Amino acid sequence: VQLQASGGGSVQAGGSLTLSCAGSGSYFSRYAMGWFRQAPGKEHEFVAAISWSGGTTNYADSVKGRFTIARNNGARTVSLQMNSLKPDDTAVYYCAAGRRSPIYGTDWSTYDYRGQGTLVTVSS
Repeated sequence: VQLQASGGGSVQAGGSLTLSCAGSGSYFSRYAMGWFRQAPGKEHEFVAAISWSGGTTNYADSVKGRFTIARNNGARTVSLQMNSLKPDDTAVYYCAAGRRSPIYGTDWSTYDYRGQGTLVTVSS
């Protein structure tokens, strides 16, 4: 599956952005999906994950209550609604897909497919 993230941009602290990840292929609904981010000089950091059906979600503690992951299998998209953004949220955001389990965890290397990122910049 090919993944393409979009929706990044620049926003002031306290603002909101919605990222979208478009997937290709007929079996998109059978991929567990995740969002990760990478700040300059840092490793990939887990942000959120969602199961095949969308019934199970996980979030990093740093974004819990502010970010919401959702999916539309008919449209082959996964979104990340980001509210109350902070300067620490500044990073390149990536979506990833896993095909071997209904939901994946926090380890970037375990996902089977990874898309190109989209930059989010939050100014204070």
